[in-house]
Amino acid sequence: MKLITFDVFRTLGIPGVRYIKPERMFDHIEEIRQADWLLFPEYWQVNSLLYGLGVRIFPSPASYHLGHDKVEQTRAFLALAPEHVPPTEILGTSPASLAKVEARFGYPFIAKRIKSSMGEGVRLIASRQELMAHVAEETVLYAQQRLPIDRDLRIVLVGGELIAAYWRVTPLGGYRANVSQGGSIERTAIPEAAIDLARRLARELDIDHAGFDIAMVDGHPYVLEFNRLFGNQGIADSSKRIGAAVLRVLGAQDDDRDPDGEPPLRLTA
Repeated sequence: MKLITFDVFRTLGIPGVRYIKPERMFDHIEEIRQADWLLFPEYWQVNSLLYGLGVRIFPSPASYHLGHDKVEQTRAFLALAPEHVPPTEILGTSPASLAKVEARFGYPFIAKRIKSSMGEGVRLIASRQELMAHVAEETVLYAQQRLPIDRDLRIVLVGGELIAAYWRVTPLGGYRANVSQGGSIERTAIPEAAIDLARRLARELDIDHAGFDIAMVDGHPYVLEFNRLFGNQGIADSSKRIGAAVLRVLGAQDDDRDPDGEPPLRLTA
């Protein structure tokens, strides 16, 4: 396969990949057209690659479009598996919206910036004053009930293959379990229900490279979010294992194409 990557770090475990800097994309249009796969483009490149050049990208378009925005991915989760989404409000920042969130959740509750990662932009809102400070910086109020948990699960899937599953334990006195925010890693007693939920969401939403964050409450899994670009701190030999899994995904999709290079015709009832 002719492979081009726009992210060297994410493809360290894949041999024979040609690197092009994202900002130099338009200097290499013909080379890009001839590639079998374009790996890990930046978000701003996606529409040009898909619709302007008609090339194939990895991760999948759905991984990009849903992973880019917490509002969009939460709505997709609500459409597919509402029983596995924590009580959530996605509203504007009008006085009526603030009053609705206060009436539903009380204090404290969790508020999130709609485009953030590594626990950044996640706040524990404990008062009207803190809520006002939050919405002064945001155009959308994404509010979620605070679950009675002291940890959550990171479940990493590439093409449906389980790469890693571990607990991220919240630091004492904290409310974010992200390893980048001081959370610690535990690998014992990983519930199958959480893995099953992550696999279902990945399969049905066509998400092929993601770290899913899942909370367990009384044995019931709740999806918090997924990150298309996830941290590798909890994954042993991460570059080699993830690179091999990516190659399996690309090879399987190539096998699905007919001899002329077109995807198979799929008939639905």
